Amino acid sequence: MRDVSLQQQVEALVFASEEAVTLQTIRLVTGRELDSRQLQGIVDALNAEYVATGRSFQIHRLAGGYRFLARAEFSDLLKKLLAPKVRKRLSPTLLEVLAVIAYQQPVTRGEIQQVRGVSPDYALDRLLLRGFIEVRGRRDSPGKPLQYGTTSEFLDLFHLSSLKELPKLREIKEILQEQEEQEYLARSEGSVAALSDNNQDETIETNETGQ
Repeated sequence: MRDVSLQQQVEALVFASEEAVTLQTIRLVTGRELDSRQLQGIVDALNAEYVATGRSFQIHRLAGGYRFLARAEFSDLLKKLLAPKVRKRLSPTLLEVLAVIAYQQPVTRGEIQQVRGVSPDYALDRLLLRGFIEVRGRRDSPGKPLQYGTTSEFLDLFHLSSLKELPKLREIKEILQEQEEQEYLARSEGSVAALSDNNQDETIETNETGQ
């Protein structure tokens, strides 16, 4: 028989946590000697219930732990909601430096500056402070510069289970191009709407003058 109480506890912990909950955390909080296979069994049982009841979410394993995420078919919908939050949390400068680190790690400060053309010191300090990157030792080269890499918090931020899920550079270019096209169309529609409103106002003024 399933341990319903333990299943509910796991569900509550994953639901309430703002980051991926690890096996070690669940063991500590529940006081139960779970192994990874048992925990995965509990997660699978919960997910089966969510599917059976038509829920829009499931528990996913990512960043070394478990977290509630919406099902894949809702990804486009939620991107519209979450994109402004990510931009708010990370400025364009921080995102650029983080991207260089993610795709070229382990990478040194000098290598980041070579890619971007400007000093990354401020961005590195902020990313270290927020826990999205960490020091990965020193490069075996003159000066022994520090090397940087991403953390599990980085994976959690972008809902990745591993760095293998990072989009290819070609995919990023396509996404950016699509966003630019959508922004251009939105601006164009706004301009047309504004022009239409102006024309209507002029027509009204003309009619009133004629009367």
